[in-house]
Amino acid sequence: MTGRVNPSATLEHQGITGLGNVYYNFIEPALVEEAVKRGEGRLGKGGAFLCTTGQFTGRSPKDKFVVRTPAVEDSIWWENNAPMAPEAFDRLYDDMLAHMKGRDYFVQDLFAGADPEHRLDVRVVTELAWHGLFIRHMLRRPERAELDSFAPEFTIINVPSFKADPARHGCRTETVIALNFDKKVILIANTEYAGENKKSVFTLLNYLLPAKGVMAMHCSANHAIGNPDDAAVFFGLSGTGKTTLSADPSRILIGDDEHGWSEKGTFNFEGGCYAKTISLSAEAEPEIYGTTSKFGTVVENMVFDPETLELDFEDASLTQNMRCAYPLDYISNASATGMGGQPKNVIMLTCDAYGVLPPIARLTPAQAMYHFLSGFTSKTPGTERGVTEPTPTFSTCFGAPFMPRRPEVYGKLLQEKIAQTGATCWLVNTGWSGGAFGTGRRMPIKATRALLSAALDGSLNKVTFRKDPNFGFEVPVEVPGVDATLLDPRATWADKAAYDAQAAKLVKMFSDNFGQYVPYIDADVKAAAIG
Repeated sequence: MTGRVNPSATLEHQGITGLGNVYYNFIEPALVEEAVKRGEGRLGKGGAFLCTTGQFTGRSPKDKFVVRTPAVEDSIWWENNAPMAPEAFDRLYDDMLAHMKGRDYFVQDLFAGADPEHRLDVRVVTELAWHGLFIRHMLRRPERAELDSFAPEFTIINVPSFKADPARHGCRTETVIALNFDKKVILIANTEYAGENKKSVFTLLNYLLPAKGVMAMHCSANHAIGNPDDAAVFFGLSGTGKTTLSADPSRILIGDDEHGWSEKGTFNFEGGCYAKTISLSAEAEPEIYGTTSKFGTVVENMVFDPETLELDFEDASLTQNMRCAYPLDYISNASATGMGGQPKNVIMLTCDAYGVLPPIARLTPAQAMYHFLSGFTSKTPGTERGVTEPTPTFSTCFGAPFMPRRPEVYGKLLQEKIAQTGATCWLVNTGWSGGAFGTGRRMPIKATRALLSAALDGSLNKVTFRKDPNFGFEVPVEVPGVDATLLDPRATWADKAAYDAQAAKLVKMFSDNFGQYVPYIDADVKAAAIG
């Protein structure tokens, strides 16, 4: 046993025995050293760690299961969360532990949540040293003295070399992510994709926090410099711009992906960022670009020159989902506390591959809940296995794969928080303009940033708005520094009839999708529904 650990909370005390060397709470240099020594990857420029994840370069959502026990039977959204029988989980657990005998493992004891009142103490046991490095970046690192009394509330065991048996373990393939809320254990097998670790923790918090009246959000967040009470949250799925748009040099970054909204305000679940690096440039995103050559940054699935170690930000031959993981303090304007006040602005990011939605729209609270429950976006290539081009989809709460409870639970919480704080809500399209995917072009990021800046500083509320004929929300007519044509999606299309047909198609898709929520929502949200 090496490293600092609470002597009464070792793996042996948890009944996990017979392992080889167990490395507890190694810090970053030790983890990098071990990962390189074990041939898990290479040391890159500046001490970044360069690695690949083999067969799986994205999440495997269809292989994720929740153990179906009486304690959670009535609170899990089973249509969205595949059930696993308790007996099957027990067999999986026993077989994984038998497989682990005699092998070395890395243990990280970490906090999930910046707010001490709502954080979760999580132990992550990994077969790969670099997975320990990754999750050490992603979650929040206790002080040394805090490790002496650390008692894990949940334990994640990640063993990529173990292959599940669908017939024996009640799963779909040899890959499995199994959450047992009763036993407070998550098992991950047969995938080296590190994102499964962090999203498993997010799923935990999405189940536990709503019971405490805390909104769990798949969003980034920032606040005004010198004023934590001027906070903003940015909902969105991977590829919609959460990381890029929240990393604004004129504001303080709270976090890039997962947050809670409590009675005190906004708090980050994590202690780091997991940014997509495809086409990343020093000119457009200098801070994130700079992390790719900092010590300990995990550079995942990027092609690089074997001699010079120069990274190729355009080569997607391994995956479109190339990423880097780094601690939050690698961003110069990041919050030291990971906390902010009540959000003044709630932004919902969507990547519209149909080219119909405007670059920004102001929503009423009822419209905000409508669009939150709809969760319309386009899955971008690489974030999930099998996604090779932008695919329009509805992912409720902008994060359906991570939602163990029914969507209305999260929607109602959001509605209550907006009512309590008076936050202004916006829908921002970072997708296509001037045509659908394949014909149009991506929304210019400079225009998106200008519109967001105007929304956050309050000046956008002072311009003239028009009512969108398709969705009923308010769209600005003119905004200083932004091409007025861009604000009217129809005007950007050469073929106006084609736009009208595409808009009608999207409106129907929204209406058809929203029918599933109508029995569970209030009259004002029903009135905001289109179609």
